[in-house]
Amino acid sequence: MTVQELVDRMGLTPVALPHPETEVLSGYVGDMPSWVMGNASEGCAWITILNNRNIAAVAVLLEMACVIVTEGAEVSDEVAAVAMAQDVNILCTGQSSFDTVARMAELL
Repeated sequence: MTVQELVDRMGLTPVALPHPETEVLSGYVGDMPSWVMGNASEGCAWITILNNRNIAAVAVLLEMACVIVTEGAEVSDEVAAVAMAQDVNILCTGQSSFDTVARMAELL
């Protein structure tokens, strides 16, 4: 499934979507960047409540398919610009991390 298909099927809001065709291979949930860096995998959709510029850095390092910011946490224009510059797909939802994971698990 592509990031764009995830957006369409889950009703996610794109904040930065430079590569909608990227394949989502798995998912990972976590809010501690150092833990995520040690445990998430390439091609994953990272689900988190974090909304600062570090999410783009972690996504680039691990070559993630996208970051999904949950719980209605707002991503600033600055973070969106950083994500676009670093070719990172960032999506948002008002759903809880739990509900987001449950829905994504049905789709993947």
